[in-house]
Amino acid sequence: MTNQKKLYPLGTIVYLKEGTQKIMVVGRGVVYQDEGTKSDAFVDYMGCAYPEGIDPNQTIFFNEENIDQVVYEGYSDEEEERFLKVYSEWENSINIPKKKID
Repeated sequence: MTNQKKLYPLGTIVYLKEGTQKIMVVGRGVVYQDEGTKSDAFVDYMGCAYPEGIDPNQTIFFNEENIDQVVYEGYSDEEEERFLKVYSEWENSINIPKKKID
């Protein structure tokens, strides 16, 4: 078995460090234009407020190290294993910097 990065599945609900709002994972390996630098960046996760749901104006970008507590881990099956393999290869080959989020 390869040493693949652990990514939480879609639907996982977390608290971020110093956060008081539950966040649901709705995307992983997200590339987006950073408003601060106006350049492309990527993060481990994209989330939305739970239980409110997706609001395009309130997208939350975060990384593994920003997670404080996992409240619920989303559904996972054999497709998840394949995704993690492909994701690991993609992350090792991408030329876009990972956004550091404090």
